Parts: sequence; structure tokens; C-alpha cells
Amino acid sequence: MSNQRPISCGLDFCAAPNLSNCLLTANASKYEFICAPLVHPLFKREFICGRAKNRAGPFTRPDIVLCSSDWNTLIIGKLSPHIKVDSKSPSLRKNSEEALKQELALASHLGLTGVTFKLTKGIKENANLSRIICDTVSSICSLQIWVQIPMENPIKQASSYREEDCEGIVENPWEWWNGFRIVCDYNKKVCVALIVSHDLPDQEEIDRWLGEPVRCLIFPTTLFITNKKGYPVLSKAHQTLVKKFARLEVQFILTGQNRYQSITYYHNYLEYLWKNCASDGPIERYARGYEDYLQSPLQPLMDNLESQTYEVFEKDPVKYTQYQTAIYQAISMIAATPEDKNRKLVIMVVGAGRGPLVRASLNAAEKANQPVKVYAVEKNPNAVLTLQALEKDLWEGKVTVVSCDMREWNSPENADIVVSELLGSFGDNELSPECLDGILRFLKPDGVCIPSSYTSYIAPVQSSKLYNEVRQHGEKDKHSLAHFETSYVVHLQNKYDIAKPQPLFTFRHPNYAPFTDNSRYETRVFKVRQNSILHGFSGYFDTILFNNTVLSIKPSTRSPGMFSWFPIFFPIREPIQLKAGDEIVVHFWRQCNSKNVWYEWCISKPFPGPIHNPGGRSYTIGL
Repeated sequence: MSNQRPISCGLDFCAAPNLSNCLLTANASKYEFICAPLVHPLFKREFICGRAKNRAGPFTRPDIVLCSSDWNTLIIGKLSPHIKVDSKSPSLRKNSEEALKQELALASHLGLTGVTFKLTKGIKENANLSRIICDTVSSICSLQIWVQIPMENPIKQASSYREEDCEGIVENPWEWWNGFRIVCDYNKKVCVALIVSHDLPDQEEIDRWLGEPVRCLIFPTTLFITNKKGYPVLSKAHQTLVKKFARLEVQFILTGQNRYQSITYYHNYLEYLWKNCASDGPIERYARGYEDYLQSPLQPLMDNLESQTYEVFEKDPVKYTQYQTAIYQAISMIAATPEDKNRKLVIMVVGAGRGPLVRASLNAAEKANQPVKVYAVEKNPNAVLTLQALEKDLWEGKVTVVSCDMREWNSPENADIVVSELLGSFGDNELSPECLDGILRFLKPDGVCIPSSYTSYIAPVQSSKLYNEVRQHGEKDKHSLAHFETSYVVHLQNKYDIAKPQPLFTFRHPNYAPFTDNSRYETRVFKVRQNSILHGFSGYFDTILFNNTVLSIKPSTRSPGMFSWFPIFFPIREPIQLKAGDEIVVHFWRQCNSKNVWYEWCISKPFPGPIHNPGGRSYTIGL
């Protein structure tokens, strides 16, 4: 199967005396854009003092050598490598500041998509550079900054490197990037151009980059090896790397000397990898366009779902098959007793929607050769119209449609089986516990609930993308921190899992506890594997429908092909810097009153933080 968009691959030029010829060369070789210096290296400027200070004439080519659309779409500008704005020499620093500002202003004037430069040191040596870039992206609307970061520190890559000689000195390049973007206040226009190395870092380090705004991968031509047919290919490890980053829809840049008959060969090979590295299954088709897009969780008790929402969920190829299996197992178990074998079993489908669980119940009963009577209970009057039409045309008296909130219904008889699909992305966040507790009085003492239990899970996550999305999500009529105190349903892509998910809240049905209390409070401790940044917590759930029939969106046990639920995301107000070996201690509450349910959360370690959403001030789930 193929990726969703064509490959975007650029060709890097160390110098471009004739920009039009460079573009012709790239285009003839199938490359979509080029990287070229904004200023010829011979035209180094001196603003403070020096022989070039009073040099007459332009410092670079005029804008009219290309049309505006070519500048906008085909060129990534390279900043001059001689710029040293953090130099200890006052004259060199001042001169570099002026040169950098001049080149950034030129890039903005030309309408370039972005400019790029190499970062070679940590924030202590780049504070002034970070300040100037931050000022630029804060004032210029469209210009992106592609910060080139090596995957491995060049010192570590050098053949003379010995770990015992440099222990504690060789800083991971991710630390360079992390310090730089923090000073730039996580501006979304500052992104990463990751320089791929010969020797790749360990898997955990690579995965950490998946939580960063990686715009492109830079491949030196020296990385490619020649296959039996004489064409350039990448090693298995580098192919796996491309597949990992393809889901972020990165671009590629080829740099270095051509070592084959045609430089097109590199593009052809990268295009081949690109087309074959992303599956096009049910989840991918359903989630297309929703990657890392924040959505408000559904509130089916407060709001009636639209027809389109029902239609999408009914197409899930896994969910209703599993439900039908669970219902069949429950019917078979109950019918195994002699007194129940020939009588009609009563099945209540509560929250019936447009009837998929009613169909699953009838199919299961037919398979078990067991007579049943089905009640389809639904509060949405518009969905009830569909149920009534199906009752009349297809279900032939086997189904009784009830237009009512399940919690207010007075059933004429008790149920053998209660079936519902009230689960949200966090299990209980669509108030399944409250709804099912409300109809417990109609379940026979030995009756069955489907689902019989469900558990939520949380995991600490790093994602600059999600942090910026939440930061821009504020609403004028809400609390100033409301966007950071709200949970979001989101198809997670651009993220790094700092630790594996742990179970949080579990609910079981039927709940015969003498005192019903669906509030919860739990504390979880996560061990940090490597230096990272905490931006929030991803949430998942799994459910036991009946016996061994399960559904799950937890990554390690996810039901293959199921797309009815995206994960949930709980943000935190301020990113937290984490060190390898740190412990994250997080506290989660599920709070309830007569009108609402809401979550509160806070962190007590490695640094104590404020309670998010106290008293449900920013977000509640209405009963």
C-alpha cells in the first residue's frame, strides 16, 4: 500500500552561482526543491570594520532571477556558515548579528518557506542565536526555521573517539535542540532537519525524535550502499528509520557528491521506500487528516449524536463482530441451564443508536438457536426514527423500541443480558458507570452485563506538536487555563512515549456494591528512561466484553483494525524537563456530583505542580 502523499525530496547545493541552472538540474533529476545558500560565500559582509565594509554593489542575487512562486515553493535558504553570533569576539559577534538579520530579512522578502542552518553546540554556546531566531519567528508570519541537528554527536562519530576518554563530555545532540527550542519558547515555526548518521543511535533515542517537530531527514550520499544491480540502497536499519518517520510525513534532503551515473537514482530509491512504508488499513483510512488533531470528547448524555457520527462508527470492522461474539457466549452460557433452554431470553440494548448492537444481538441469538426478546432503548429521538423503521421492516416483532433515557425507563420485565456501547476513549469518560448503575434494577440477579469491565490506562508523553496545539486552543469566554485543563481525543502520531502505559481506573458490571461510588483517586509512578520533556499524559482503555472477548486501544494490545476510538490526551500547563532515572509521580481523580463528572490531575514528582481542572472549572462531562 502507498503513503498518502507523494514524496518530497530536496537536493542540497553547497554553492549556487546560477540558481536557475540548479533548479533545472534538480527538476530533471525528479527532486521537488533545492537547498541553496542565500549569499555567495565570497560575498562575506563586514558591517563594523574590515575591507568589505565599504564594498559597493549588491551582496547577493536579486529577487527577479526567479518568479515569486518559485521562491515560495522550490527554495530552502541556507544561512551563511561563517555567522557566529555567540562569538566571544565583540566585533565578530556584532558583525554576525547584522549578517544574520540581513539574511533572515532577505528570506522573508523572497517569501521562502524556510531557512536552514547547522546547530553544533548546546544552548550555553547558542543563547544569542536562539534569541535572534526567536525574535524573527515571533515577528515574521510565515518563515520556518529548519535547525539541522545530527542524530549522533560528530565527536562520537569520529574514528578516534574513545568513550572512556570522553565520558561525561559528549553531549547528545537532542540536548542541543532541546535547549534551543526552549529559548525559542517552543515556537512551532522552529523545527528539526535531522542529519542521518552512519551509525544510528539506539532505538530509544530514535523514538524520542518522533516526539519532536522533525520537518525533514537529511541523507548524505555516503550513507548509501550499492546493491547487486549497481543502484544505491540503504541498510536495513536506515530503511527502518525511514519507515518510522514516514508517518510524520517528513521531507528528505540529499546532500553530498553524486557517486552514481545519475543523481536520480537516489530519488528513485527514496521514492520506492516512501511508497511502501505506510499501510493503508482501516485505521489509516479512517484517521487520515486527523493526525495530532485535537477534538473534544463526545458527550452523548448531553448531546444527541449526528447521523454522520453513527454512520462512521457503524463501519468499524472489528467492534461489532466482537460484541456479537460476546453476546453469543452470554446467550450460550445462560441457555445451558435446563430451565432457560426453551424460554425467550430478554436482551436490553441500552443506548441503541441506529441499531448495530440490536443486529448483533439478533445474529448471536440466531447462531445460538435461542429465542430472544430485544428492547432497544435510545434517548436520541432522531435515532429512534431509524430504530422504528428497522423494527417495522426487518425485525418482525422481535424488537421493542423504547424512546427514553435508560435511567428514566420503567421496564416491564427484567433482563437476562444488558448490552451497551457507552465507552469513550478513556473507558469511563462517556459515563458508562453512571448509566449502567442506573438500569441495574432491571437486571436479573444472575444477569450479564456486556461489557463486564473496563480499565483506563495512562502514560507520560512528549510531544511538541500537541503542546503547541493545546497552547493555541484557548477560548475567550473560558478560564485562561481552560485549554490546559481539558482532555482531548487525538490520533497520536508526533509523540514519544516516555514510559509504558499503566492501568488507572477499573469499573465492573453489574455493580452490586452496597454503596455506589464512581469517584476514583489513584497515584501512578513512572520511571524515565532517558532525558526528555513531559507535555502531558496519553490515555487508553481496554474492556472485557464477556469471558475472553475483549476490545482494546492500548498500544501493546490494540484490537487490530478497530478505529472506533482514538486515544485521549491530558495536557499539563508547563513542560517539565526530565532526566534519565527520574520518577514521574502523577495523581488522577475522577470526581462526581449530581450534575457532572470530571477529572483532575497533578504531578508531585520530579517537581510539584498545580492541580489541573480543580472543581471541574474548565471541563466537565454532563450527566
